[in-house]
Amino acid sequence: MDFSLSQNQTLIRKSAREFFENECPKEKTRSLIKDPIGYDRSMWQKMVELGFVGIQIPDEFGGMQGEFLELEILMEEMGRSIVPGPYFETVCMCAPALMAFGTGEQKRKFLPGIAEKGTIWTFALDETFSCHSSQSNQVKARETDQSFVLSGTKLFVPYANTADQMLVAARTRQEKSFEDGITVFIVDAHCPGIEIEEMPTAAPGLKCEVRFNNVNISRDSHLGHIGGGAGIVDQMVQHAGVLKAAEMAGGAASALEIALKYAKERIQFNRPIGSFQVMQHKLVKMLQEVDGLRHLVREAAWRINAGESSPILNAMAKVKANNAYHRVCFDAVVIHGAIGWTAEMDVSLYLLRSKDLENDCGGTDFHREIVARELDNCRPDFLAINA
Repeated sequence: MDFSLSQNQTLIRKSAREFFENECPKEKTRSLIKDPIGYDRSMWQKMVELGFVGIQIPDEFGGMQGEFLELEILMEEMGRSIVPGPYFETVCMCAPALMAFGTGEQKRKFLPGIAEKGTIWTFALDETFSCHSSQSNQVKARETDQSFVLSGTKLFVPYANTADQMLVAARTRQEKSFEDGITVFIVDAHCPGIEIEEMPTAAPGLKCEVRFNNVNISRDSHLGHIGGGAGIVDQMVQHAGVLKAAEMAGGAASALEIALKYAKERIQFNRPIGSFQVMQHKLVKMLQEVDGLRHLVREAAWRINAGESSPILNAMAKVKANNAYHRVCFDAVVIHGAIGWTAEMDVSLYLLRSKDLENDCGGTDFHREIVARELDNCRPDFLAINA
């Protein structure tokens, strides 16, 4: 397996890095934390025009027909610049779900809007006792002769207040198994009966509480078949989790670069603090974390790109990202000393971001359970050889 970038992928990385560094300096990121919509509309439109939003959507629907690896590169570059906005939810979660599980009519109706106009989508999954899993889903979709009626509350729904469409995981029937009876619906975010309230957070990335008060949706608005949504949610969370890990890897790499630059410039006892062995050890440890995370994410993304998605690698990448990103950012703050904890320093933004992204697409415990389950179910190679 060759993890080196192609010429086209190298160009994508270069152009994306230049674009995000110019369009989203840290001052803009700070200003968007308290912005009512949480992202820059003009920057979003430029991303649409550059093809970033439609990078993986087939050209027949107005997209660039790129590969999963190219989307992974974009997410890493967005992580480097801490770019707030609905890109991840729209492009990394909802668009792939529409491509994989939508009907031909649904694809023709919705995908061109994403690729060509930048229609904003979000995914409503988490509830009071949920951790990005369909198992605890209690929002109900009651079937009638003419429609489905949604009722219940979803929490931590990103950018719901500006979304045009939502994918909503709801329970259409009660089964003995928690995973059965879940259906994923396409819901117009402006339907009567939907109430949206912003949830206050400290980090970039607007989250909302969404209440469905007997919301009527058409009978043909579901992805896949009725009651088969758990598999859709699982694939969405696994593949998007790798992309979220790529974003975190980019953030960790940027935090390391900031810390290294500071260690070279900060003079103490008439010499740069980076010349002290204890600082060098810390920086080397941070580099090991960043490189290890990058290689793990790259392998998981490579396998998805090749059509050989590995649940255990996908889960391992997110677990590693949750831990490595925070450790690198914490050490970067420590290298800066007391001033590193202040809001004016860029490293503090990365530290906040590391905790903010930790539970996106499942927290550490959620993915560790997947790793344990996969290890429990696997059959060692030596047993297969001797059989």
